[in-house]
Amino acid sequence: MKPCMYILQCKDNSYYVGSTTNLQKRIEEHKQGMGAKYTKHRLPVKLVYYEECQSIKDAFLREKQVQGWSHKKRQALINMKFESLKGLSKKEFKKNK
Repeated sequence: MKPCMYILQCKDNSYYVGSTTNLQKRIEEHKQGMGAKYTKHRLPVKLVYYEECQSIKDAFLREKQVQGWSHKKRQALINMKFESLKGLSKKEFKKNK
């Protein structure tokens, strides 16, 4: 498998965004409480989305991009509602309030 950016849904319905070169191994680490500190206290977690990338650097950059998104925008990505993504940017969201 190629490097990828992934999103986990935690038991409190929050999302964790990460990147890895071995998705299957990393998900198992999260599930066993050996992943990130954030997920360790929000078990169980489940994989809800991932994107393969050309390099780990690309995966990390995509991770950082998605980490800056709102919960609602992450949900749109997970649900593959790509046409909604631009309208859910933080600037657009604040204007619409």
